[in-house]
Amino acid sequence: MAIWRSVFIAAIALALSGCGGPRPLEDFQPGERGRVVRVIDGDALVLDTGQSVRLVGIEAPGLGREGREDSAYAREAHRVLEDLVLGREVQLHYAGLTRDRYDRALAHVTTVDRLGPAYWINLELIERGAVRVRSYPDTARGSDQLYEAEEEARLAGQGLWALADYRVEDARDFDTSITGLVILTAILGPREPAPFDDTACARDLLGSAITVTVERPAMDACDLEAGLRVQVRGWHRDGLLRLNAAQNLRPLAPAAIAARPGD
Repeated sequence: MAIWRSVFIAAIALALSGCGGPRPLEDFQPGERGRVVRVIDGDALVLDTGQSVRLVGIEAPGLGREGREDSAYAREAHRVLEDLVLGREVQLHYAGLTRDRYDRALAHVTTVDRLGPAYWINLELIERGAVRVRSYPDTARGSDQLYEAEEEARLAGQGLWALADYRVEDARDFDTSITGLVILTAILGPREPAPFDDTACARDLLGSAITVTVERPAMDACDLEAGLRVQVRGWHRDGLLRLNAAQNLRPLAPAAIAARPGD
């Protein structure tokens, strides 16, 4: 067993370093092991120890509950995670906060048995286009590789990225009646005063009806220069997009958003 675990660790390290990129799992706190007995949806599972696990750094399309319809690609995302982990032994890795208010483990997950290939599950789901990246300040450490993998999956039209529901839109064309997690490209407007007690500032997205409310863990976004072209993601409702982690706002190359008259 000790030999197999050494082989597994080497395999994961090789997989993560294949392109000379970062290996964030090495910096995470090792957590519990267990066998996966249930997959709840595309980003949550249950171990044979009874521990529920929420995979961090990602957001799967939601399965319909309490009479609501499934989000587009929710069933497919659920099946992808089942195929990867159901019945397999896994290990948890913590990038910060270890439990949420529901006592779910907040973890990166790797497979640690010989029933299939060695996977970093969070990253594998992104590469297959089953989920989108979504950072929270308490678990965002080591997320750069996830964002890079998402961009590759999106450009290749993998999984949910083939659907119009998940198109990354220009903020100037975005329908503000939409509620939920959105990813927009935009030109950042000037810093504005904090609109709510739990926010550090606000930033308009030029040419659009959307205001980004910057929460305190993301307050570095308050100091970014106006006119910067960015990709921003967060929960949107009624023209307000909440930026809860600095990693959810990423600068773009100047040519990534075409300027329009008046911008």
